Amino acid sequence: MSGEENISRVKIRFVIEGLGEAEGELVRFLAPRTIDTIVRKLPVEGRAALWKEEVYFEIPVKIGEEKAKPTVETGTIAFWPMGSALCIFYGRSQPYSPVNVLGKVTKNLELFKQVKSGTTIKVELLA
Repeated sequence: MSGEENISRVKIRFVIEGLGEAEGELVRFLAPRTIDTIVRKLPVEGRAALWKEEVYFEIPVKIGEEKAKPTVETGTIAFWPMGSALCIFYGRSQPYSPVNVLGKVTKNLELFKQVKSGTTIKVELLA
């Protein structure tokens, strides 16, 4: 496992209950401590909450701000320290408070537009 922890990009899959799968990529230099902590916890699962054009869900990770940004681009995957939540910004939305940017959704971003509150989302490493 130690060799894998040093890679700069980590591919992940989102399994969205009733909708299908989306893929993403975490880019270590954006927030290395946050990404390492999350990757060690994978797979994680949570129930979706919605805010503007964003889907987020709580994960069992507590970490403070790391290179946190008040604005993000569409498709961004981020960690929200205030809510201990993983966030996917699928549209023209901005974080409620600064987030640690982790990477991008690379496939099926449009699925997140159909997510309803309470939908189970699982995040796992993409083999």
